[in-house]
Amino acid sequence: MRFPLELTEVRVTDNLEWHEVAKTSDLSPGEVMYVEVGNDPVALINLDGEFFALHDMCTHEDAPLSDGEVVGDEIECPMHGGAFEIRTGLPANFPVVVPVETFAIKVEGDTVFAAKRDGAR
Repeated sequence: MRFPLELTEVRVTDNLEWHEVAKTSDLSPGEVMYVEVGNDPVALINLDGEFFALHDMCTHEDAPLSDGEVVGDEIECPMHGGAFEIRTGLPANFPVVVPVETFAIKVEGDTVFAAKRDGAR
């Protein structure tokens, strides 16, 4: 016997496990919020209407990027002012020298999904 299976929080497609993390209305452009993708802490960012997700811990010090500030296309760490490029996770300002992990994002309707990328640490 087959039963219909509905998953609203987690979907597996393209070898990625997608997690529902927010509604598009939860974040205005320039805002950041803390979410979780599985067991990973993640900073979800609305950059000019496009969503991006970075691991929430700064690679310089263990400070939450979700407490940081979006400045242009960068997110600034709240501890020492280091910054990362939001689109790529690459270091943008000293003392940050190690990139931060990025997560895959997709938007379906008004729902934002995030997934850990294959091969990500």
